[in-house]
Amino acid sequence: MKKITLGFLVLFLSIAWTQAFAAGEKTKIILLIAEQNIEGPQRAWWASEVDLSTTESTIAQKLMESGYEVLEPSALSKVIKKDKAFRLVDLSEAQSIKLGNLTQADYVIQGKAVASAGGNVLQSNMRSCFANITAKLIRVKDGKVAAYLDAAGNSVHMDVITGGREALTSAASDLASKVIAAICKEGGK
Repeated sequence: MKKITLGFLVLFLSIAWTQAFAAGEKTKIILLIAEQNIEGPQRAWWASEVDLSTTESTIAQKLMESGYEVLEPSALSKVIKKDKAFRLVDLSEAQSIKLGNLTQADYVIQGKAVASAGGNVLQSNMRSCFANITAKLIRVKDGKVAAYLDAAGNSVHMDVITGGREALTSAASDLASKVIAAICKEGGK
């Protein structure tokens, strides 16, 4: 009887320890979303020396608030400098997965964000601005697309560049919620 009780105790403690250890590990995510604001060039942090875009910054903030770890450009710079194939704005899915493997990420979010200006608001100097984001949530361990996502945002502003940035922020916030829901559906933390 003592051996059975001791066996159950050991089993219970090992399960509890495994769950506690696993709970301490955060899901690691790389953001690879090329962004183009109104009349501006397409930007991507991995292809140049710029920081995260408006879209990526907003998504990163929401993901970190939800307990995920977003791998920063500075953490990836050594890997990107070693392989010039990572310096392209339009990375292929295979290259994104390779970067995820090299940096031990769990997911890569690959996509594009574009802001555009609409017409003037009636009887004002304000302009309508719109943003659209399309993205793939890619599971690094098996290279499969876990989810195809899209989001949209809009803004009205006198300055189209600022309006575009506001629209991109709105769309990115919406996309972040969808990313979190997709990871949770997968069983990720």
